[in-house]
Amino acid sequence: MITIIGSINMDIAIQTDIFPKQGETVLGNLFTTIPGGKGANQAVAAARLGSNVQMIGAVGQDAFGNELYMNLKNENVHVGGIQKTNNSTGIANILLHNNDNRIIVVPGANFDVDQKMIDDNMELIQQSSLVMLQLEIPVETIDYVLKVCEDLAIPVLLNPAPAANFKNEWIDKVTYLTPNETECEVMFGEDYETVLKQYPNKIIVTLGGEGAAYFDGNQIIKVSGYKTKAVDTTGAGDTFNGAFAHAIIDGKSIEEAVQFANVTASLSVEKFGAQGGMPRIEEVLMRLEEMK
Repeated sequence: MITIIGSINMDIAIQTDIFPKQGETVLGNLFTTIPGGKGANQAVAAARLGSNVQMIGAVGQDAFGNELYMNLKNENVHVGGIQKTNNSTGIANILLHNNDNRIIVVPGANFDVDQKMIDDNMELIQQSSLVMLQLEIPVETIDYVLKVCEDLAIPVLLNPAPAANFKNEWIDKVTYLTPNETECEVMFGEDYETVLKQYPNKIIVTLGGEGAAYFDGNQIIKVSGYKTKAVDTTGAGDTFNGAFAHAIIDGKSIEEAVQFANVTASLSVEKFGAQGGMPRIEEVLMRLEEMK
């Protein structure tokens, strides 16, 4: 069982051919609302691959909240740990331009994920083979969850995004840390290869289309990405994390799990929407077969 404690957002996406300057108004060519939030995205990614996934998080008592709750349920994510609070549902405003994205997140109900909510769901956490965290819920809650998992000897995968919320003291309490190259430099103030050598088999740095890298204790292992034509990169990192967790729980080595996650992420960027492009296990196995 993978337990994901994290954010649940509605992504409000706008696509434009012209990125507006300060004070400028331009015409866009697409507007849509898409279920998102790093926690929910990673839950869907792992569930679509066949993992048994449960989510602990919060939404508002509003239309977005109801839609997101039902979406997770329909994706075969166990939703017993999701509470509806008096805050509005979290949103992410995503501006898509030239195969890139810029995102503003308004946390809303995600900041209601507190110590009491963790205590209320302690039985779910105790059943976990792996707990996954991101940084779109309060840092105090992350502190508490890490202590709980340490006491229960439950492995933790922390995806440190947004990186500005990361606390260096957490690194000894996590099993896997999965920043991208930019986040790694923000967190540690050094290039990622220097950082990797300090934390063997713990930090996996994602490198976009170039794949991912980690240090096995002897050398830096770079696992190549699968080259593909990107339509929307919004959910690629979340897909990678969900797929990596799925593979690790399935007994794969770190290198095998990274390769599996790279291929899964490559499929996700070929379609629009963070969750919309997340593949099912059959698609991933087919692509892995094509690579042989």
